[in-house]
Amino acid sequence: MSTPDTSTLLAQLRAVLTLTNTEIQVAETRIAQARTEAVRRELAENADNGRARAEAIEAAIRDLGGIPEVVGPFLGRVTAAIKAMAEQAQPFDEALLGDLALEHQLLDRARYIKALATAAGRREVIALADRLVTAHSATVEWLTTVLAEDALGGPAALRRTPLQAAAGTAVKLFNLPVSWSTRGLDRALDTVRSTPPALGDLLSRGAHAGDVAVKTLSASRDAALETAEQVTRNEGADSAADALHSIRATTGVLEPGELPIAGYDELNVSQAVAAVKDLTDPADIRAIVAYEEAHKNRHGVVSAAQTRLAAIAQEVAGLT
Repeated sequence: MSTPDTSTLLAQLRAVLTLTNTEIQVAETRIAQARTEAVRRELAENADNGRARAEAIEAAIRDLGGIPEVVGPFLGRVTAAIKAMAEQAQPFDEALLGDLALEHQLLDRARYIKALATAAGRREVIALADRLVTAHSATVEWLTTVLAEDALGGPAALRRTPLQAAAGTAVKLFNLPVSWSTRGLDRALDTVRSTPPALGDLLSRGAHAGDVAVKTLSASRDAALETAEQVTRNEGADSAADALHSIRATTGVLEPGELPIAGYDELNVSQAVAAVKDLTDPADIRAIVAYEEAHKNRHGVVSAAQTRLAAIAQEVAGLT
């Protein structure tokens, strides 16, 4: 009986090995973006598990008579480094979609490897493929959840890099709906003109677009955002005011009385966690996390809020 041709199987295993080395480096890069210690541990564990999978793939290649490429880990590091640099100029969601595309490719190739191994009668490779399918399916679900969390306004399990945060806020400001009258605009400008100029590079970048809100927000971030929200709401521009309120909530500068949990400043960790678990609006969760991180930074509360939002995001994404 002739020996089944395993050349295609070997080629796919080598391709998956290269992609796995990239995945390992991406996971290690993401550790610095983890919002909570639990997520940080999860990413570190993912990197360790990736290394174990890479070793198993190398063993399978040798068992089939092939030789793993020595430059594979190096290429993985280079690819991940290039990906990380490119992401600095991308919005956060595009970076996540790139990670998701990598995991989908790994998942699809693992399924293909299983089919090839089945045809070749290689039970040990079938078992390896099942292991890969399980691992990458879980990572696809996790990244999909993070992407849904970000779509709901956060807090996502991963933080934006400073440049990604700047890009995201600039987009929000550029698209801010404004329908003020000339007199209303003049009044807003007069109101914020006396505030200290300290808004920063982010808002000044948007000024060239001629956006009314950006020009109005040419003062300190906290005072100018609050003042602009009050002025726009007084002028009847509720959509613009709501958008400004959302930005204030995201940056953690709401006053205690504006928070969605009454008496929040007086709650201990256990009480705050219990109150967070009752929240159903992602915007409310976002406001609490931003305020918590800006003022108390109690990790247990932030973690509980992240878990609550993840449950909502999974439901929205159809993962539950």
